[in-house]
Amino acid sequence: MLPWKRVLRPLAALLLTAAVAVVPAATASASDAPDSGSLQASEAGSGGGWNDYSCKPSAAHPRPVVLVHGTLGNSVDNWLGLAPYLKSRAYCVYSLDYGQLPGVPFFHGLGPIDKSAGQLSAFVDKVLAATGADKADLVGHSQGGLMPRYYLKFLGGADKVNALVGIAPDNHGATLSGLTNLLPYFPGAEDLVKATTPGLADQIPGSDFLTRLNAGGDTVPGVHYTVIATKYDEVATPWRSQYLSGSDVHNVLLQDLCSLDLSEHVAIGLLDRIAFHEVANALDPAHATATTCASVFS
Repeated sequence: MLPWKRVLRPLAALLLTAAVAVVPAATASASDAPDSGSLQASEAGSGGGWNDYSCKPSAAHPRPVVLVHGTLGNSVDNWLGLAPYLKSRAYCVYSLDYGQLPGVPFFHGLGPIDKSAGQLSAFVDKVLAATGADKADLVGHSQGGLMPRYYLKFLGGADKVNALVGIAPDNHGATLSGLTNLLPYFPGAEDLVKATTPGLADQIPGSDFLTRLNAGGDTVPGVHYTVIATKYDEVATPWRSQYLSGSDVHNVLLQDLCSLDLSEHVAIGLLDRIAFHEVANALDPAHATATTCASVFS
């Protein structure tokens, strides 16, 4: 591939992510939450029916599912595909906004990741209190698969979470197809990223945040981990760096399930029903069924 194409592909992916993040969510309503408090309107529901605080988990699905958006995403637009998919399977589904920067609407996940993990902690507490469940399951896309690991490891989340499912998570950093390797050649560039969008800086391989997070092992006891990756990812690269190591880890490559699946970093989280099927398997492994190319019809 020509060098300029190697640069444009990840940039195009980021632009697509940004475009998706501002899709109008006209059906969002704060009325679904009994006490919206600090909840933003986009957190409180959508035409897909999630963020329903009157939902009570069933015996078949006893844990609420909390969806954690990616960088530049938000609590509605990142989940227009997966949230209704899970709701149709009788899960209680919730999503939050995190990592907001002052004066920046819609594009979230840009604040310091350790602070974002604190927001997730408060949100999980709210969901558990509303549903009466002892534990929740977390499903995150991109940074949304990485950030909860800080919550699990340092903020007591392991006692409140049964499973973490990461869809294209940048667990060991995102090189953007090698673009972040160029930062040292532009004096002041990395400092500028840290100062303006600390959440992005935290995801650069070798950052202080990632060094602390991954020290001593990728996982914590008591939590079931699943990673769903695509070999066509151009953001969380190299794609194998998404994988986790640990005794209770299931690493999955989409193309091992369906060689025809061409989803890249954005599509895998937004509309890939093969990935969605594997998410459902991870949430209910006792009733898992084989994920194949035919899963797009399930």
